[in-house]
Amino acid sequence: MSKTNRQFVLASRPSGYPKESDFNLIEAPVSNPSDGQLLIRTIFLSVDPYMRGRMNNNRGSYAPPVENGQVMTGGIVGEVVQSKNPNFKEGEIVQGNLGWQEYGISNGEELIKVNPDIAPISTALGILGMPGLTAYFGLFDICQPKAEETVLVSGAAGAVGSIVGQLAKIEGCRVVGIAGTDQKINYLLEGLGFDAAFNYKKTENYRHKLKKLVPQGTDVYFDNVGGEITDAVFPNLNLGARIAICGQISQYNLTEPQLGPRLFQYFIVKRIRMQGFLVFDFINRYQEGLQRMTKWLHSDKLKYHETIVEGFENTPTAFINMLKGGNIGKQLVKVSDL
Repeated sequence: MSKTNRQFVLASRPSGYPKESDFNLIEAPVSNPSDGQLLIRTIFLSVDPYMRGRMNNNRGSYAPPVENGQVMTGGIVGEVVQSKNPNFKEGEIVQGNLGWQEYGISNGEELIKVNPDIAPISTALGILGMPGLTAYFGLFDICQPKAEETVLVSGAAGAVGSIVGQLAKIEGCRVVGIAGTDQKINYLLEGLGFDAAFNYKKTENYRHKLKKLVPQGTDVYFDNVGGEITDAVFPNLNLGARIAICGQISQYNLTEPQLGPRLFQYFIVKRIRMQGFLVFDFINRYQEGLQRMTKWLHSDKLKYHETIVEGFENTPTAFINMLKGGNIGKQLVKVSDL
């Protein structure tokens, strides 16, 4: 194949928020698959908060960092354009972790086939993909909500948080969301049926606001942001509350660590349980989650929103925009047409 493959590689490790100059756009020939391999053309590319951590030289993380000059990591949905693997046919749609590039080679081991008849293929990177499964297992397995309990979600208008709130409503819970713009708050209340929500950027005292919105206290806290917001949540937790630590996006771009209050006495007095998790912890149960999520999606119990940037060359812009809270729902880059 004589086509050119455009790729974004890491140019430098950022200090604070990434800059577009931290990425290099390079061109390379499109590789031909060897025996057992297949060539995939990217249609949609996902940008996610976890990618910021991969840009650090932090070898103590759950995954190795992206090295300078290496293609940025990331999930894609694409079309098989050449196959020398008997398990995949040309024209099939697949989802996999092939990074920020227009074409990728795979041996098929970590690819998932996507059925375009079930839902738009972009959902394999959102509500029927990693974010949806993160919300599903994080809420139901880590938090174990019960009907009529109060569930509080930070980063509630994002790819994961917006799904968590809807799943909690399906479970019969009262749901309160925290987000960063009035548009997002309206989306949570009017679009997704949250019971209450507030814009943290327009709120001076988070603790007082939570006490006003959640006078009965919080039973479940799904944390996507960390920092001062999470500090304010602890005093308002109920006896036996459960916390899922999914993300800490408020901390990812700090140049110096924040100093916070020491509030763990609440965990003793109220017997609170807090647990961090990764969606990969539940890899053997993905089909269970996807089957239930698909059923709820088809019965209109779940809704989703996608913020889509057109053009592969705009991938760094989409990534930085997502880190700064510019997206509602799942942030995607549309690389090519189906």
